[in-house]
Amino acid sequence: MAWNEPGSGNRDPWKRKNDSNEFEAFLRKLREGLGGMFGGGNGGSGGASSSPPFGGILLGIVALMMVWAVFDSWVSIDAQRVGVVLRFGKFDRIMRSGLNLKWPAPIERVIKVETISRQTADEVRMLTKDENIVQINFTVQYQVVDAQKYLFSATAVDDTLKQAAESAVRQVIGSSDMDQILSSHGADIVGETKKVLQGTLDGYAVGLNVNEINFQNFAPPHEVKEAFDDVNNASNNQKQAINDAQAYAAKVVPIARGDAARILAEAEGYKSAQIAKATGDAQRFSLIEAQYRAAPEVTRKRLYLETMQQVLGHSQKVVDSGNGKNILYLPLDKMKADAAAAAAAATGAAQ
Repeated sequence: MAWNEPGSGNRDPWKRKNDSNEFEAFLRKLREGLGGMFGGGNGGSGGASSSPPFGGILLGIVALMMVWAVFDSWVSIDAQRVGVVLRFGKFDRIMRSGLNLKWPAPIERVIKVETISRQTADEVRMLTKDENIVQINFTVQYQVVDAQKYLFSATAVDDTLKQAAESAVRQVIGSSDMDQILSSHGADIVGETKKVLQGTLDGYAVGLNVNEINFQNFAPPHEVKEAFDDVNNASNNQKQAINDAQAYAAKVVPIARGDAARILAEAEGYKSAQIAKATGDAQRFSLIEAQYRAAPEVTRKRLYLETMQQVLGHSQKVVDSGNGKNILYLPLDKMKADAAAAAAAATGAAQ
């Protein structure tokens, strides 16, 4: 615990009584020695003789230099900085936060370096993989992790960081398509850009660590924004048309497949019915053939009667002109109606 922190008590080394007495004794001896060197001092009778004016001035200068050396030996470093100690211009060590002791100047000198997170911003125009121009605003948050490298590895570290960041973004943007950049708003390229930038800074050994990269804006330049919007709208219209066609296909194709399956099933049923009918006709013909071979005349007469029965059974009117002179008209429909009415009347009378 440092002597000036809360709770440390009254332990100021410059206010201790013993140290003060020793310091006063040292000054007194120094004054007496300087007085002797310049002809001053105490006589044998014990009387005090005054020192020459030059001796007093020199004594004052020495005293001021000693006080300055004492106060210059202490350096206070806050929590957001570190101190780089140079001894005769050469790096010696790193001071951490708190009260630190050093040799007074010109022996040692301390350069304070901020280690808190800082950021730099930039706006650039870059060429994408598909040969489009995009305007990008981005910021880089970084932190000093090695104060020695930060001070001595490059003369202008901030300019080096800016150029390295722009180069990293240009490299990643140059390997990405415009649609990919705009659709993701830079989310897909943040990690890759940070990786490339950190690798570049590590190669330069500038003692910086990249904490975060933020992309605020991705847009085409104002000069070509209208043309880009037209192309983008056309692309969106194309995608919309493709989506509509896919939706229509998803709706129509199942219906068409259902109709095709139904038609195929009906065809299979018709095929089976026709095969069965043909098979039955062939079997019936075989039976008739056997009967015809046994009794040709009877079979021929029976077939004629059966055929006429089938034909005339569905006819309402029959015309017989076999004699070639008079026409015999048989109103079968009326005869059927009369027969049905007579049957109904007979049934009613019986009841």
